[in-house]
Amino acid sequence: MAASLVFRLQDRGPQLVREVLLERGWKEYDGRKREEEDWNLYWRASAFPEYHSLLPWQRLNHHPKTAGICRKDLLVRNLRRMRATFGSALYDFSPTTFILPNEYTRFLAEYNRLLPARDRTACWICKPVDLSRGRGIFLFRDLKDLVYDCPVIVQRYVSSPLLISGYKFDLRIYVCVKSFHPLTVYIHQEVLVRFATEKYNLSSLSNVYAHLTNTSINKGGPFYKTPKGQVGPGCKWTISKFRHFLQGQGINELFLWQRISNMVTLTLLAIAPSVPSCPNCVQLFGFDVLVDSEFKPWLLEVNHSPSLTLECQTDVVVKKGLISDLVDLMNYTSADRLRDRAYQTQRNVNVNLSVPVPLLPKTKEHNLQRKNKKSWPYQRDSLAAYQRHLPPVGALNWILGSYSKTNMAAAKGGPALSSHQMKYGPRVTEVTNRDNTETVAETELSGENEVAASVPDTRSRRSTFRRSTDSSRFPNIHRGSQRVHVQGPVVLTGQHIPPTRVGGFIRTFPFNPATLKASRDTLDVLVILQELQKLTGQVASGRRDETKEAREDEADEDDRFDSLLWGPEDPLPLSRRFKNAYRHADT
Repeated sequence: MAASLVFRLQDRGPQLVREVLLERGWKEYDGRKREEEDWNLYWRASAFPEYHSLLPWQRLNHHPKTAGICRKDLLVRNLRRMRATFGSALYDFSPTTFILPNEYTRFLAEYNRLLPARDRTACWICKPVDLSRGRGIFLFRDLKDLVYDCPVIVQRYVSSPLLISGYKFDLRIYVCVKSFHPLTVYIHQEVLVRFATEKYNLSSLSNVYAHLTNTSINKGGPFYKTPKGQVGPGCKWTISKFRHFLQGQGINELFLWQRISNMVTLTLLAIAPSVPSCPNCVQLFGFDVLVDSEFKPWLLEVNHSPSLTLECQTDVVVKKGLISDLVDLMNYTSADRLRDRAYQTQRNVNVNLSVPVPLLPKTKEHNLQRKNKKSWPYQRDSLAAYQRHLPPVGALNWILGSYSKTNMAAAKGGPALSSHQMKYGPRVTEVTNRDNTETVAETELSGENEVAASVPDTRSRRSTFRRSTDSSRFPNIHRGSQRVHVQGPVVLTGQHIPPTRVGGFIRTFPFNPATLKASRDTLDVLVILQELQKLTGQVASGRRDETKEAREDEADEDDRFDSLLWGPEDPLPLSRRFKNAYRHADT
């Protein structure tokens, strides 16, 4: 019987993750039957206390040290630093913000500066730095109404939002960071459009149902179930309805989507250099974006663990596919199901395969240390030790045998399709992310964890990893160099490229050879910003760069690197999009 992948949830939640994984044939971790290490995915809402000593088959749903954009005051500081370093022309997507009480004097000076104009649209919004779901948020014009008893940010209120039938809305953008080293970013095609449930009115700043779009607030409003013009009952749309709305506005829709994509990349660049390398981690962020009446997007906040609660049919449509695609993004394979058994089998046939033997950690030794560590069961080992875990592809094929469906599918050029793939097409296999809150503001502990794709020579030794009493066993990590890419080239001048699309996730970074190169080793932010500006100009004009230098750069590449434009319902590769637009302009 084929072994199952095993997931472990903190506090038994979220339910959606459990349902999706069980439907896919996973089993839930049971501490009474399994060892502490007997799991493939550990999912929790908050940051993990430890990121060291993960085994090759294990993954976590958070990267370390991402609070720098998920806590409101830290996000303000990091964006302010990037704006001072690289200019306000790029980092112009965050409203003027002050952190109180520390910056009260600076806020007061700005407040008084606006007073002579007597501009009634000069409103402010106050938000606690570490609360979620709209708790503690209020709007004010008069300074006497600013009352707070905890650290807060005070932000210039975007008083001219784009409205639909008179109702304010924002966009919840789901962003998956597959890796920070190199930076690899995917944005999901499905977006939640979240509405306020009463008509927008600046004369009533105390009406949270008119100014806040948090579902946790609006579902308790008096007009939540009432039809509201184009919005209809409830307070959520899928992205397809919003696209239909945009098509009637006479705007460059692609340009709007590209500006939002730029916003995501620029925000992540603020923390990417400080996030330790953790190839066993993946993170799903929730970017909250407001579009104003001039169709300019504004970043409101970034959620560490976006809500996965199913409160309406729109949630089911968006979030269930989102989690399934996130599972695919983690690249689990049949080897991961075998875990230590794969290594023991490989060790026994090492002479025949003529390959080095990957070693597992000294489990007995770390079990002794684990007794004194209540929060986390793993021993801290060196980076080099984990570069010995992954067996070569040939060894895994021998271990899996011809009966393995995954192995047979890979031999034919790709993984087998699941039912969810019928919607988005083929994709890679990977793991999910978890959450039941909209913002978690926690300081995360650092950790580093690297599993190399190649296996260096190591000493042979007997694994002491104990087997579970359950007959279903688990896996081993499918590293980047062995990954089956579903869409897009496999190699570019010797470098491996992340798949262009995995289910509904579209790779938005890196998007060309220059950004791929700039994101490896030392992050070259200047090159990345230059390439972003070039791409944005091409999207705005509908033309690609036809200069002699650009053609020479393309000719220098050994293999073709292409990307998709995120946002449109059927995104075309960038090369085809701009080539077709250029030809159309010449006719």
